[in-house]
Amino acid sequence: MDIYENNKVKPLCGLDEKQQRLKYVRYLEKFHKRTIPLLKHPKFDVTIFIKTINKYYEELKKIPSSRLDSGYLQLLEQFVNQTLQFTSNYHDEEEDDNFETHKLTLLKQSNLLHKEKNKSNYKKDKHKKRSFTDGY
Repeated sequence: MDIYENNKVKPLCGLDEKQQRLKYVRYLEKFHKRTIPLLKHPKFDVTIFIKTINKYYEELKKIPSSRLDSGYLQLLEQFVNQTLQFTSNYHDEEEDDNFETHKLTLLKQSNLLHKEKNKSNYKKDKHKKRSFTDGY
C-alpha cells in the first residue's frame, strides 16, 4: 500500500490543480488526526486499528495525489505511508510486540510532525529591550 497508487486516479472534474492539492493535503491531515487517537487509546487493539486504517486508505484512494513542497507536508505524507506500510505488513498475533515498536515509532513521528507544524508559529517579542530591567 502506498499513497502513490493514487496517481492512477483521474483528476476530479471541475477542480483545478490548487483545489485538488488542497483537498489532498486536507485529507492527509484528516488521516493523521484520526490515526493518533487510535494509537493513544488505552485499550489499543491491533485488529481494530488495521481495519480503520484500511477504511481511511480506501477513502484516500479516491483522491488523486499531488506534489508537496513544504517540509511539514512531506513529513505528513511520510507518516501516512509508514502507517500504511506497518498495517499492510502485519500478519500474525505473534507480531504484537513488534507492532508495539511500530506504534511507538508512529507516535514519535507524529510528535515530530507537530513540532514541524508549530515551528512556523513562533512569535517574536516586539519590545525586547523594555521587557528586561535588572535595576542598574
